Amino acid sequence: MKGPLAGMKVVELAHIMAGPVCGLMLADMGADVVKVEKPQGDDTRRFLPPDIEGVSAAYLMMNRNKRGIALDLKNPDAVRVLERLLGSADVVIENYRMGTMEKLGLGYDHLRTINPGLIYCEISGFGRTGPYAARGGFDLVAQGMSGLMSITGEGPGRPPVKSGAPVSDITAGILGALGCAAAYAHKQRTGEGQRVDTSLFEAAITHTYWQSAITFATGTSPGPMGSAHPLNAPYQAFETADGWLNVGAANQKNWERLLAVLEASELGEDPRFRTNRDRMGHLKELAAVLDAKFRAHGTDEWMSRLEKAGIPAGPVLDIAQMHRDPQTRARAMVVETEHPVAGRVETLGLPVKFSATPGGIERPAPRLGEHNREVLGEAGYDDAAIDALYACGALITE
Repeated sequence: MKGPLAGMKVVELAHIMAGPVCGLMLADMGADVVKVEKPQGDDTRRFLPPDIEGVSAAYLMMNRNKRGIALDLKNPDAVRVLERLLGSADVVIENYRMGTMEKLGLGYDHLRTINPGLIYCEISGFGRTGPYAARGGFDLVAQGMSGLMSITGEGPGRPPVKSGAPVSDITAGILGALGCAAAYAHKQRTGEGQRVDTSLFEAAITHTYWQSAITFATGTSPGPMGSAHPLNAPYQAFETADGWLNVGAANQKNWERLLAVLEASELGEDPRFRTNRDRMGHLKELAAVLDAKFRAHGTDEWMSRLEKAGIPAGPVLDIAQMHRDPQTRARAMVVETEHPVAGRVETLGLPVKFSATPGGIERPAPRLGEHNREVLGEAGYDDAAIDALYACGALITE
């Protein structure tokens, strides 16, 4: 593997999404990530449909760039294998229920005695401290409890709506990877490992920066505003003759530029819309006036005019349209891997670019137990010992 984290050895004891996102971020930046699966494999292997030649599309997405082994951790021999792997790892990622690793005899307090440099990354529903530490967590629950669902949707009086993407899962994984990278920098200076603890709950809370600022200042919690911004206007989606267009004319200069594009200078003299404070105080009236203007032409026509005027704007694309967008392709955000069963598979690329140490996607998601012999051989097991682990049921392959 290449990338800024080349040389980092990671063991991923994680399933479904938040932990695997952490692992894929580290792998995409060059870390050697070994994913340890249970005998049945990661649950995302059974997230069907959709599939590609019988292989779960969800599993393929979350686990590219990783090597994979499968251990039955109910077998003491498998636990000893895992302990050996963790004894030489830089990072372990786990998102088990609280106490699971301790029951296996592999809690942090034990592992740091055999590997003082180990970075022990825990991603859970609510964190490992506090009154909810023992609760399980899901993205939906975290979005609700963080306040995100109270600010998402078309307006007051409507049912609560979650973000279409599992933002707490994905963000928790990214925060976990950031924490691991920071702890790894500390380890490079001191040789000392540490615990890294984040959660879906905290990850979701980080998405409320603007709304929390408003609430701290006013004592009042803002509600949902559709695509509009809680602090600036106009900054939202408008319907065009053939689609939807996001327009970010969120400061006075861009507002004035927008008026020129719309040929609507009279709106600049309207006391409801002169300043940002005025526009925020009359947001519904502003949106109604601008909607009528934007419906006069198609999205491409408006994009051409807005781009010439230097006003930030963009069409509202569906996922397939985003995949085909030339900027997506230019930034290598859609790449291909070659899977031994699924064949050529498209996946999302690395969203951070490095000039000196570029990362990237170099291998497909592993088959169950695909790298058992390779990984255990590197850990010092000979073929006879690996055969014995298969014979006793500690080691699994498909």
